[in-house]
Amino acid sequence: MYPLTRLCASVACALTLVSLVPRSAGAGDIVGRVELVEKGGKKATELSDVVVYVESAKTKGKPSKEVLSMKSKAFTPHVLAVTTGSTVEFPNEDPILHNVFSVSGEGFDLGLYKRPKSGSRTFDKPGIYTLYCNIHPQMSALVVVRDNPYFARASRDGSYRIDGLPAGEYKVIAFHERSGEGAPVVVKVAATGETTANITLDAASYKRVQHKNKFGKEYGKEGY
Repeated sequence: MYPLTRLCASVACALTLVSLVPRSAGAGDIVGRVELVEKGGKKATELSDVVVYVESAKTKGKPSKEVLSMKSKAFTPHVLAVTTGSTVEFPNEDPILHNVFSVSGEGFDLGLYKRPKSGSRTFDKPGIYTLYCNIHPQMSALVVVRDNPYFARASRDGSYRIDGLPAGEYKVIAFHERSGEGAPVVVKVAATGETTANITLDAASYKRVQHKNKFGKEYGKEGY
C-alpha cells in the first residue's frame, strides 16, 4: 500500500496533467443569456424551459435514449431537447391511465397504459413536437429535436452555454413555447475562447388556447 503522502502527491500530479490537456483544435464556445419579455414589458423570471440551438453546423449529433415521465398528471421534464434519431421513453408513474399523443409532424399515438408500463418514440426528423395526454387536458410537453449536437437548455436565470463548436459563422436561435423561435443572432466563433450571443424573446402577444384531443374534439370530463 502506498504511504498517504505518496498517494496525495500522485493525485495532485494526475490533476495537474488533466488541467494541462488542451481543448480540441479549432473549437470555441457560445455563451449568453436569454430574456423573455411578456405582456406589459414584464420579464420572465423562470427561463429553464428555453432551448438555445445553433443552425448551419455540419456536425451530426449522436442519437441517445431519454426519459420523459408522466407523474401526478404532468410530464417531467416539461421540455426535452434531443438529437435526431434519439428514442424517448414515456413511463407512466401514475396508478391511472395516460395516453401520450402528438399531432406535430407526422403525429403519433402511444395508446392507453398505466404504471408500470411505458411507451416510446424515436424522433427521426428535426423539429419541435408538442405532446399531450388524451385524457388529461392540463398535460403538455415539448420535445425539441435537432440535427446537430450544439444546443442547450437555459438555466433558470436565462444563462446558457454551448461548447465545442468548430470555428466559423453560425446562427443562434432561442425557443420558448410562449414566444416561439426568436430572430437568429449571427455569431462568428473563433478557434478558441468564448463568443457571446444574448437573445431577447417576445412573448407579449402570447394567448393560451386550449388544444383539442387526439380526435380533434373538445375534452370531456376526466374519466381516469
